[in-house]
Amino acid sequence: MVLESLIGVKQAERSPGFALLLGFLYSSVAVFLSLWIFRSQASLILVFLIVFACFPLVYKTLRFEAQKDLKKRSGISLFKLHFDALKVFMYLFVGIVLAMSIWYVVLPSNVVVDLFSSQMATIHSINNGAATGAATSLDFLSAILINNIKVLIFCVLFSFFYGAGAIFILTWNASVISAAIGSFIRTNLADVVQTVGFVKMGLYLQIFSMGIVRYMTHGLFEILAYFIGGLAGGLISVAMMSREFEGDAFKLVIKDAVNLLILAVFVVVVAGLIEVFVTPMFF
Repeated sequence: MVLESLIGVKQAERSPGFALLLGFLYSSVAVFLSLWIFRSQASLILVFLIVFACFPLVYKTLRFEAQKDLKKRSGISLFKLHFDALKVFMYLFVGIVLAMSIWYVVLPSNVVVDLFSSQMATIHSINNGAATGAATSLDFLSAILINNIKVLIFCVLFSFFYGAGAIFILTWNASVISAAIGSFIRTNLADVVQTVGFVKMGLYLQIFSMGIVRYMTHGLFEILAYFIGGLAGGLISVAMMSREFEGDAFKLVIKDAVNLLILAVFVVVVAGLIEVFVTPMFF
């Protein structure tokens, strides 16, 4: 009750930076609770605790956005209509990623193993799959797009059937990205310590920044696509729960949801192109 009452929808949309702080707070609290109470299953309990904390804000935001659609409007583009909500979701996601990445780096290795075991298993399976065979860039792009489209579909379905259910998939993806960022940072920090010791402290900040940029360059586009898809499914779900099945207002919601899905697929393609052709140029 305390965490979910910290901010309202209108306040979040007016000051989305506060959503980033909430994402950081929710994740930090979840880290300590999952390790303290459920350590043997901490990697999954961590995700569930963050979802429980984020769910009220996400669901209320979806209801607020659905009401915008159900009201008559003219001269307002679809993206502009829901831009504030997407900003709230993205800031919330970034706060979650930052918190979990930092905890991955600063916690002892044995604690990190307990806290991110499922996420690291997912990363290893992805890396092993990418490393097998003589795959071309187009093969990688095809595999990435297929996987990301599947995740997008899950986000739409979860939001449709569970209201704000997509927050679970998005939080899981945030935890996997955080584990990848944290692993990258810890590995490179170990190399720096062995090479130059603690003399060049500026390298530590540089490595942390590189870890964030490496995975968030395409990751932000992917998550934006998932949020757009989740918003589309959530709009239809909330409109149906409001018993708005008839009339022009509901038809407008359906039209907007379809347009959001088209936009989400486009953003997924952009994210895949960045991941395959742009990110490898720098890392």
